Amino acid sequence: MNWDIIEGNWKQVKGKFKEQWGKLTDDDFDMIKGRRDQLTGKIQERYGVSRDEAEKQIKDWQSKADDNWFH
Repeated sequence: MNWDIIEGNWKQVKGKFKEQWGKLTDDDFDMIKGRRDQLTGKIQERYGVSRDEAEKQIKDWQSKADDNWFH
């Protein structure tokens, strides 16, 4: 799924992010607001992983994203 779609539907997809990255807080998600670079940084911070690993996790999650999440 295109990241622009995810960013544009941030409030609707936020729950799916919480399922994947439960250590991120509501405040984190409010600050991220769909910006991929901000999400990458927060995953690094909360999970203690490298930037490359955080990007890989996001890419893997994005590949599973489904249009049905937005209905």
